[in-house]
Amino acid sequence: MKDCDTVAYHDWYRPDEPPQAAADRFYDVMRRRRSVRMFADTPVPRALIASLVRSAGSAPSGANKQPWRFVCVSDPGLKRRIREGAEEEERAFYAGRANEQWLKDLAPLGTDEDKRYLEVAPWLVVVFRLTRTDDGGQVYYSSESVGLAAGHFLCAAQHAGLATLTHTPSPMNFLSDILGRPKHERPYLLIPVGYPADDCVVPREALHRKPLEDIMVVEAGDA
Repeated sequence: MKDCDTVAYHDWYRPDEPPQAAADRFYDVMRRRRSVRMFADTPVPRALIASLVRSAGSAPSGANKQPWRFVCVSDPGLKRRIREGAEEEERAFYAGRANEQWLKDLAPLGTDEDKRYLEVAPWLVVVFRLTRTDDGGQVYYSSESVGLAAGHFLCAAQHAGLATLTHTPSPMNFLSDILGRPKHERPYLLIPVGYPADDCVVPREALHRKPLEDIMVVEAGDA
């Protein structure tokens, strides 16, 4: 690093257990996450949602431009409008936008155009990607940056004992209209947040994860 202002990095995280144990403990929490479509209407405090967004905002981003906005919705009227908009797009998706293979791949997950959970979940968090900064400046790698922030949000929610779903109705422009967001903010992801319903079930297919040997390649040389 040259020609930039620096500060000493003293507060890097040091787990109070061996690194392998800390990593395994994190995995044990994250392996239990499921995409939930059956939420309880149990309230979730605004302060808790703020903590999740704060964690999301700690993600790295291109040139540190932080090109994200998390719009957190608890208003019942807005949630109803979001559900109606999402279901309109999803009806078009299942009726013709999706090709045969796409629908075949979705079949084991049991998804359809019914999005009633968007009204039941106490919070809908709509993640927007900024195409420029609020003062008109340039942003870099915005999709990658917002994806990282969304991942931080999901991890934080899981560690708080909350259930989430990554919902991507397409197109998502209706979210900008309903929420009155400016043109330089583009809807990226819709995340219902809450607690699972007492009778919550998830597709058996959702339990399948590729084994480590299918997702990890090691090039260690002579080490």
